[in-house]
Amino acid sequence: MGEGIPGLTSAYTVLFTAALIFLAILLVFCLIRAIIGPRVADRLVAVNMMGTIVMVIIAILTLMLQEGYLADICLIYAMISFLAVIVLTKVYMGVYLEKKEMACQASAKLAGTADGAEAESMVSDTAGEEKSNGNV
Repeated sequence: MGEGIPGLTSAYTVLFTAALIFLAILLVFCLIRAIIGPRVADRLVAVNMMGTIVMVIIAILTLMLQEGYLADICLIYAMISFLAVIVLTKVYMGVYLEKKEMACQASAKLAGTADGAEAESMVSDTAGEEKSNGNV
């Protein structure tokens, strides 16, 4: 990269180093967002963003160090990061729907509903409405 033009290699090195420093700062901000939340959805988005930033860092290092095997590592990391976010989202949705079901059953018991089928239908109705509204 830039062997024919003198000084171009050092310019690329400065550019890549600046990009790596900027991405490292963004990675710290995403880590802070993943820690403080306040919601689980914020944490999931922050973890996904951190995975994306790490992939970009690996890609820049591939160009900077001229090591082709790092591109393979970047692709493998992308697949693992994608699967991790999908699994975390599934776990979060299961916990969220379970809490919602417990809350509806508790409110039904407080209201004097003796039939559990009505409470379950309320849970499925509210879960369907929230999925269609995008509130999950």
